[in-house]
Amino acid sequence: MAETKEQRMARQIYEQVGGMGNVDSVIHCMTRVRMDIKDNGKVNFDGLKKIDGVMGVVEDDTLQVVVGPGTVNKVANEMVSMAGVRLGDKIPAGKSTATNSGRSEAEKQAAIKKAELKKKNNTPFKRVLKDIANIFVPLIPAFVGAGIIGGIASIFQNMITAETLTGENWVTIVLVLNIIKSGLFAYLNVYVGINAAKVFGATEGLGGVVAGIIYLPGMLVDAPLTNIFTGDPMAAGQGGIIGVILAVYLLSIVEKSMRKVVPDSIDIIVTPTISLLAIGLVTIFLIMPIAGAISSSLVGAITWVLNVGGAFAGFVLGALFLPMVMFGLHQVLTPIHIEMIASQGMTLLLPILAMAGAGQVGASIALWIKCRKNKQLTNMIKGSLPVGILGIGEPLIYAVTLPLGRPFITACIGGGIGGAVIGMFGGIGATAIGPSGVALIPLIANGQWGGYVVGLLAAYAGGFVATYFFGVPKSAMEATELVGYDSDEFEAESIVG
Repeated sequence: MAETKEQRMARQIYEQVGGMGNVDSVIHCMTRVRMDIKDNGKVNFDGLKKIDGVMGVVEDDTLQVVVGPGTVNKVANEMVSMAGVRLGDKIPAGKSTATNSGRSEAEKQAAIKKAELKKKNNTPFKRVLKDIANIFVPLIPAFVGAGIIGGIASIFQNMITAETLTGENWVTIVLVLNIIKSGLFAYLNVYVGINAAKVFGATEGLGGVVAGIIYLPGMLVDAPLTNIFTGDPMAAGQGGIIGVILAVYLLSIVEKSMRKVVPDSIDIIVTPTISLLAIGLVTIFLIMPIAGAISSSLVGAITWVLNVGGAFAGFVLGALFLPMVMFGLHQVLTPIHIEMIASQGMTLLLPILAMAGAGQVGASIALWIKCRKNKQLTNMIKGSLPVGILGIGEPLIYAVTLPLGRPFITACIGGGIGGAVIGMFGGIGATAIGPSGVALIPLIANGQWGGYVVGLLAAYAGGFVATYFFGVPKSAMEATELVGYDSDEFEAESIVG
């Protein structure tokens, strides 16, 4: 039976990372295969980048191979299938450890230096960002699906209100769609708690229970609990996602500590009971009030900046988002997006930040027109542009604009122009996170999708004009290969949350 494209890519990735035995585990996000590598000195980074179908390689706490949406699921599943495990499971020792022995000594030394640099950059702040990403990345497909369904329900609801659609059948359809959407958003804390427990090393079921406590189930309406700091009645959901992450982190500490001292014979009874009781009390009386105040302050401050800053604030945010993505700093925004949705019904940040990807689209179209002789570049653009328009910008970043340098900067300018337009309109928010680009249109709240589309077009135009006149290197118009870049200088993370 002939080898499929995905099987070939899976095999070649293993070959270039030092063999299956050098991989501890494999997972994936929307566009990247992510591997925990045992010995970075065995990884042939140049060889990885040359694999047909690989759009880029990102070196961070995990080795990330960008292969694009759709393909990533198939390649990652082929890799774990070859290892006989599931996604995220540890690959047993003793699996094939074939290495790329053809590498020169200079290549091996360069890989060792990169591994040392990675270890040096493994700061507490970067570990926090990695944990946040690991908590939310598995939920992105759910955000996308539930969010779009909710967006469609909102459109139908607006049409019913305007009497464009009439009849009980349409009302029922909207009700059913909202029920499906609420399967995620009504119980989001629980899903986050389970993922956080997995990331922090606590029992996943206990993480879900601790997160569920924040909903205050069973609290009587006429006899609510009182905030010990303010004396006000406590509200279900107070503290939100930030409270969940903090509570589950403390749970992991308590649970791990207890397992060291509780005898094995009674561990199954004592450890979960005491851990849940202790963290439950701390969650209700300390974490919920404190995290609630933090969440409210963050959301209020961001809303104030956007309202006061208008177009200027939009330009700054839209222009700086791609560099934030490169350094992984955008991950810290995910809990803020979710808090804004929980408290205001929408996140005002996401439509502005989505303009960064639109600026990339405009820049790539300009490159396509001016670099027609460079077949390799134009082929990469043709393959990456459709998903870029739909809001998945990594293929354009790592295969097109970032390797060339100047187009990346002009793409940021395009993103800033689009962000300025969104900021100028004001009040344009998204009801869910996950999609970007054109795919975000159904998620724009309160029927303001027209303003969002104008921002997209402005970002496309801004990225195109800035790149066409100022961002195309002469070498790109003549060369047959993309100009390389040093991934030690540019560290990146996933664009979507």
